[in-house]
Amino acid sequence: MGGAAAEETSLLGLAPVAPDRTAAYGEHPDQVADFYLPRGARGARGARGAHGTHGAARPAPLVLLFHGGAWRAPYDRRHVSPFAAFLAGRGLAVASVEYRRGGADPARAGRWPETFDDIATAVDTVPGLARELGLPGVDPDRVVLTGHSAGGHAVLWAAARHRLPSGTPWHLPAPSPLRGVVALAPIADFATARALDVCSGAVGELLDEVRGDGDELTARLALADPAALLPTAIPTTIVQGGTDIDVPPAVADAFATAATRAGQAVRLVGTEGGHFPPIDPTTPVARTVAEEIAHVAGAGPAG
Repeated sequence: MGGAAAEETSLLGLAPVAPDRTAAYGEHPDQVADFYLPRGARGARGARGAHGTHGAARPAPLVLLFHGGAWRAPYDRRHVSPFAAFLAGRGLAVASVEYRRGGADPARAGRWPETFDDIATAVDTVPGLARELGLPGVDPDRVVLTGHSAGGHAVLWAAARHRLPSGTPWHLPAPSPLRGVVALAPIADFATARALDVCSGAVGELLDEVRGDGDELTARLALADPAALLPTAIPTTIVQGGTDIDVPPAVADAFATAATRAGQAVRLVGTEGGHFPPIDPTTPVARTVAEEIAHVAGAGPAG
């Protein structure tokens, strides 16, 4: 079995991990988030908190985690549940967000505009849900966005909503109060992703591309492409595998180049391996990701 196939098999072979709590952030069945409490907030995880055994642990930052899967319906949040539990075990609070993806056709990527509606709504409301639920050991005022692949696109886009035209439904008048973004192998630059046919045309399907209607596609690209919405003024880190064939490094490189041109510094962390190790808790790369998230959150070393 080749390297990429072995990495995918390793991740998808992990048993799903049940959350501590699930809550809805909207009325659609896909508008839900699974909460994984930080170690120390549950008796089953022991008494050691996020900052050691002496005294009360500081409440953990809340990581909003968006899964990947090329915006296609068969890929849901279950495949990142071991990673969510892994982050919680290292002292972080996690909300693993579900969102609307492809519709009746399982091969279709995304829904326009519902996928974007859900990303925006989740970022705006899930921290408040954590507060309303009174989840122990969680600080909903310290939020980090992280996402893998299509989920990496989600978090980069969510951090840029204040850059959208004021008449668009997702526009924010000011940057979201985020500690930062950690995007994992993200579909970060749509021009490059389309040129490389990333995920078999997923970007065009997400935007509901209508052949022959170039003006409409151009307008949607301007609203949906994170690389077109820079600078965001929000600390941003990208973790990218050097041998990723699903979302090649050229996509992250193009985003980083666009950020530099726009005057924004983006931290680009290159790792060994391909597309799936960043969310596979059995890999050293996942530990690197946890450390990057903790650093952005200001939580100290993870673990």
